[in-house]
Amino acid sequence: MGRTDWGRLLKWPFTTVTALACLWLVFRIYASGQPLWALLALGLLGLGFFVYLSNVAFAYRYLFPGLAGMLVFVAFPLLYTVQIGFTNYSSANLLTLERATAYLLEQSTPGDGAGWHFTLHPDGSRWRLLLAADDAPDDETPEALAARSVVTPPLALAPGEASDEIALVPLAASGFTPGDPLPLGEVLKRRQALATLKLALPDGSKLSYAGVREFATLTPTFTREADGVLRQTATGTLFRANGDTGFYESEAGERLQPGFKVGIGFGNYLRMVEDPDFRGPFMRIFVWTVVFAGLTVLFTLAVGTTLAVLLNWEALRFRTVYRTLLFLPYAVPGFISILVFKGLFNQNFGEINLILNALFGIKPSWFADPFLAKVMILLVNTWLGYPYIMVLCTGLIKAIPADLYEASAISGAKPLTNFWKITAPLIVKPLTPLLIASFAFNFNNFVLIALLTNGRPDFLNTKVPAGTTDILVSYTYRIAFQDSGQNFGLAAAISTIIFFLVAMLSMANLKLAKVNDERK
Repeated sequence: MGRTDWGRLLKWPFTTVTALACLWLVFRIYASGQPLWALLALGLLGLGFFVYLSNVAFAYRYLFPGLAGMLVFVAFPLLYTVQIGFTNYSSANLLTLERATAYLLEQSTPGDGAGWHFTLHPDGSRWRLLLAADDAPDDETPEALAARSVVTPPLALAPGEASDEIALVPLAASGFTPGDPLPLGEVLKRRQALATLKLALPDGSKLSYAGVREFATLTPTFTREADGVLRQTATGTLFRANGDTGFYESEAGERLQPGFKVGIGFGNYLRMVEDPDFRGPFMRIFVWTVVFAGLTVLFTLAVGTTLAVLLNWEALRFRTVYRTLLFLPYAVPGFISILVFKGLFNQNFGEINLILNALFGIKPSWFADPFLAKVMILLVNTWLGYPYIMVLCTGLIKAIPADLYEASAISGAKPLTNFWKITAPLIVKPLTPLLIASFAFNFNNFVLIALLTNGRPDFLNTKVPAGTTDILVSYTYRIAFQDSGQNFGLAAAISTIIFFLVAMLSMANLKLAKVNDERK
């Protein structure tokens, strides 16, 4: 048989196995409580089988992997983030209603009776638990203790082995003679299996695992009523699930933890506008983000363009050496440069303050003063960004015809005149889309803020963690993953706003590029 014959023979068995694997994956997604995502996965996988098995869609066989990858790795995270932005998903509301209810019903408290101390003894290839009540008098004899001790039947102590209640029998009636008990270390190795045991005393009392060496009667903290309301066993207080807040709440407003995830519509977006305690730092952070990105582009453009013009001066000796040295900040990994600058700006031991103190007798608080912290960030980011602009401008200047400068020199023009009349007009159009891209990059420059200041110094008296040097992306990170009260829903809403802002910048970039192409 030729290679083609083998391919035809194996095609359908391979297709069948692949289809079964895909159906199993879809079922697992559905079983995890995500029917919508299971339906979308089924549609994407079904489309893949149609493309590769049907001759109708033959032309799309090479495009489908890229399109599918874009949907899975770009569209899916975006849609999932947008969806979270319409919920109260946070560290206090992580679970679904069903899982939160199950967690609360599993909680228990020790009952009024005394605990039962236990020891673990080998019995052939199995094990027995020997239990005695902890309320024994100090002068009790070993014989009396043995007389009121109870013991389990032989147990394998394998995880999940004992799901039913295990009846305890008096030691004297069991016929078991206990030997030396296992040491504590060996008991701890079987802790997981011990925690699943439910023991029943001869008088009908139920015992559960309550500690390293103890079983006790445990009372459920909550019981579920017929209408789904939870009743607190100790006080009789009723707690009802509130679909607006995502918590079980009593009539007095008491909430049970953990809460559950619910949809809140545009609540997170309205909070940015309506809540004055949140709106204040948010608006200041937004303004600083725009100012930071804009000034960074302006400063890097000024420094980079100036250096590019100077290095283009043919009378300048060692231009290649200067160009190489000035490009080094771009060649060094950014996070290393940022950490170096963090040490240089240290108020007490940094070289910058040592020089300023020696020359002018001042030691600025770069990390404590909000204005100085912002100045420091702009200085560091200008240092990191100017080589990129310098390289771009150097290439663009090289493309300008030399005849223009020769004609300008004949007419007696000065260098500044050459720059403003020839150089700047000819490089500004091709440079504009790149400057917009640089603005978009710095709009989301999380690494610089996180490594240099981590957003600090912080605002005071805010409901959410916020710093005076935070930009929107670092502010979002702090809300989602740092400090107490992690609010993933609010962070997702802010991330969605950032996405649309950057998307508008990208559209402007494409529009400018299209305009430049049409004018050529």
